[in-house]
Amino acid sequence: MNCYKKLSLILLLVPGFTTVLILAKTSPHIAVPEGVPGIRSLFAFRPETAKPLQQLAQVLLRGESPLSSGEREIIAAYVSSLNKCTFCCATHSAAATYLLDDGEDIVQAVKKDFHTAPISEKMKAFLVIAGKVQKGGRLVTTDDVAQARTQGATDQEIHDVVLIAAAFCMYNRYVDGLATMTPTDFLTYDAMGKQLAKDGYVRD
Repeated sequence: MNCYKKLSLILLLVPGFTTVLILAKTSPHIAVPEGVPGIRSLFAFRPETAKPLQQLAQVLLRGESPLSSGEREIIAAYVSSLNKCTFCCATHSAAATYLLDDGEDIVQAVKKDFHTAPISEKMKAFLVIAGKVQKGGRLVTTDDVAQARTQGATDQEIHDVVLIAAAFCMYNRYVDGLATMTPTDFLTYDAMGKQLAKDGYVRD
């Protein structure tokens, strides 16, 4: 799982997650609150759109599902890595490490090659589907779905995998399309991931 974003040449090693290629800082395209990173700055800029986006993330990643929250965070991080969205990939990788047993080892292995990672065959089939959704929804084939079903996948799981992948394409493009601030230190992502693992996506 490679989290990198073309922003001057700074190589950022995110311990336990990935090596991130970042270019010199750019200014956001709109007047978001200064110093607030990533999607959080966009939520602060327009709370009216923040609320449904946060609620969607809460349902997809923390709502009732046969998939664990950690597994769903892995899917979010994987799709974000394919979209080269540093902020989302690093944040959701961090959340996954807090939600999964041996989470850091699992995230590292998925980053390297999910086909050989210590995850279930069903989860591997789901990442194949998620990767195809990232490229284009019509690329998902009946064989892809059948492979997931042979590993015990349910209709709800298949539905949720596709929707998580599709939603994170939207979140990634929202974050990068407005050139939001991308932190370059591991501790920022670790703190955000820890908070998301503990509190979820909807706050009073």
